[in-house]
Amino acid sequence: MLRWERGTVKGSLSSWHGVDRLEIELEDGAGAIRAIAYRELTGRPEAGERVLLNTNALRRELGTGGDAMVVARLDVLPEAEEAGGHMVKARYTPLQTMVDALDDPDGVHYETVRSAKGIDGMPVVVADLHSSLPAIIAGIRAERRSARIAYVHTDAAALPAAYSRSAARLREADLLSAVISAGQSFGGDHEAVTVHSALIGAKHVVGADVAIVIQGPGNLGTGTGWGFSGVQAAEAVHAAAVLGGRPVATLRVSGADERKRHRGLSHHSSTAYGRALLAPVHLPVLPRNDSRYNAFHESVRKQVKTTILKPAKKRGVLHHLVEVDAKGLRDALEDMPVRMTTMGRTLAEDPSAFQYAALAGRCATALAAKD
Repeated sequence: MLRWERGTVKGSLSSWHGVDRLEIELEDGAGAIRAIAYRELTGRPEAGERVLLNTNALRRELGTGGDAMVVARLDVLPEAEEAGGHMVKARYTPLQTMVDALDDPDGVHYETVRSAKGIDGMPVVVADLHSSLPAIIAGIRAERRSARIAYVHTDAAALPAAYSRSAARLREADLLSAVISAGQSFGGDHEAVTVHSALIGAKHVVGADVAIVIQGPGNLGTGTGWGFSGVQAAEAVHAAAVLGGRPVATLRVSGADERKRHRGLSHHSSTAYGRALLAPVHLPVLPRNDSRYNAFHESVRKQVKTTILKPAKKRGVLHHLVEVDAKGLRDALEDMPVRMTTMGRTLAEDPSAFQYAALAGRCATALAAKD
């Protein structure tokens, strides 16, 4: 069931491309709360307007996504705009929206996408957590500052691509060439019906040197072996492989997570890459001759071998363990214009989490340079 509440907009707390974060005074003196409005769905609520809210996540005190959501403006109907295409995202929900997709027969890019046979060896970096995105880009740009990068926002977590403030700031800083929202997600620079067509669009429409595929913010985990939304990373690897790309897997690593299943190599990576994959992937790790290499990194390497390489090999899938030079990556991470945080921890508090993501970015760039 949904939890509905009404309130009046007091003002804007902050905004970024496609999103307004508002202060709302609830009815009946229930106090003030924060709420998010997506301009694509509701337009821009103004101070003094009454709004209808979905407060499920807020009242359950969730972390990511814990704001109230503006469902409708009660006194103002947004001006109707003719949809540019006939593809529907968030299908069969009350807020389904029409988009002009890359693979829409009426779209300007349709012939390009329809005639493409694959992605011509383009490296594709996949990851479990959305917080890996800026770190992967830091690794790419440390190797090749001029690289064109496309981010494919999948539909395993936040459906609105606009929810990602990191992606918005990376676009503003010209560190991302395009955001492509795939599947039921919506609101990117381009829309795609599947991850496959999103990757084709990344290569042949955006002209990307490297594509990154990650779910949006709001990873859902249950503590069970298979019940986590990041398992979708395996499906992204399969899409890249069948299209003739070069998949690179970001290892989810932490030296600070208090949960045993995520300390060192996360069980999410072990499951997605060791048990779910049917195609080989590059797995970047720190070289043993690196001055930063220590017992922690040796432990991660052993976990990769025992929980990813060996189980995959038993199924006939031969992954590639790749040693990637980490020189200069810490500086590249610190120079990024977005704040590095993962599961509430900063770069200073959990450097390994971001370092391994940056290794994946540098690995992908090296693969692109081989063409």
